[in-house]
Amino acid sequence: MSDTDFRHFVPTAGRDPATTARAYTDVRMQGERPQGLFGNWRRLFAEPFQGLTTDGSRRAELFELQDDGAPTAEVIAAVDALMARLSPDLKSDMHFPVESDQWRNWQNTELLVESHGLRLDEQPLEIRDAVMAVVRASLAPKGFERSRDVMRLNGFLGEVIGLPLVLGEWSYIFCLFGDPSRDAPWGWQLFGHHLCLNCFIRGGQMVLTPAFMGAEPAYGDEGRYNGIRLFEDEERLGLALMRSLTGAEQARATVAKSMMGGDLPEGRRHFADNLHLGGAYQDNRIVPYEGLCAEAMSKWRQRDLLDLAEAYLVTLPDGPRAAKMTEIDRHLAETHFCWIGGTAEESAFYYRIQSPVTFIEFDHHTGVFLTNDEPAKFHVHTIVRTPNGNDYGLGLLRLHYQQVDHHH
Repeated sequence: MSDTDFRHFVPTAGRDPATTARAYTDVRMQGERPQGLFGNWRRLFAEPFQGLTTDGSRRAELFELQDDGAPTAEVIAAVDALMARLSPDLKSDMHFPVESDQWRNWQNTELLVESHGLRLDEQPLEIRDAVMAVVRASLAPKGFERSRDVMRLNGFLGEVIGLPLVLGEWSYIFCLFGDPSRDAPWGWQLFGHHLCLNCFIRGGQMVLTPAFMGAEPAYGDEGRYNGIRLFEDEERLGLALMRSLTGAEQARATVAKSMMGGDLPEGRRHFADNLHLGGAYQDNRIVPYEGLCAEAMSKWRQRDLLDLAEAYLVTLPDGPRAAKMTEIDRHLAETHFCWIGGTAEESAFYYRIQSPVTFIEFDHHTGVFLTNDEPAKFHVHTIVRTPNGNDYGLGLLRLHYQQVDHHH
């Protein structure tokens, strides 16, 4: 789609700006599609965790316990300050054991179906600020700003379409897992429309997946939102990598040239996730490798592929980010890059980077609140996962328990 101005697709139907998130959800959840979507998600959530794999079997010995220099002490201090402000009831709503399945109970729609967690738009400013101080202490500065910009653009969308209480800057839920510790495992989660962050910490180690970030629209054009632009690096570097490949390499990388049908494999497109395979509740999905293997790329293109992967790791603080890049580099020969869509400047597209230790998806989406029927560059979803059982840091959690048992 060549039209990159979202203003052409703002719905004209009037909405009641006083509609609350709960009231909106009650009405929407009477529909067949939301019922089917959440019903399927509940079934997936009931499965024991295995991890995303290429063939259903989890590879062993990919991850190890080490000190990557995560800012653990700073995050603990921020969590302590937050917990000091919470009533016992609020604490019990949002605090779970570190091994709790609630880690996996996140979703990225605007529908407020949850009764657990700390819903930020229902809290006073001081508690919101204390939650965001935890996020700020955990992430790299650029990653924190990106997360806040996702939240801000969600508020912008709410203003544009007239549902400010449904799509708000603070329409997010925060949960704490385990007890903050310098050496034992614990973590936190923040999720809502277009944003989900799962932060697992064990000593100086951090895992920040699954991580979902998106925006509709992906930029702001008025008021305090003017100048916010998201996912430019991911879009630009992805397209540049694809265009830099030889004709034969592009052909191998290409799964389909159409995002909507045509040569797209049957069933590949999903009404909610579009072309994403690693979205909410897809923790155990089997996703075979597709496309071009990095081993077949020139050294220059391999470098570009690593740079593209690193664009998704800006959320991580310096130490954990360097450790993750080392891990990705170690498995470069098994890394695959695949593409769906066009390669013209105005083309919408999907791509995926997948290896034993990372799973990254970029997708231009059709309209959900805007009215574009075809994928457009102003609606973007991105997902980062850690395959083979280390989403939510659960691979490291297993290793930690093994080590503790061994020492006893």
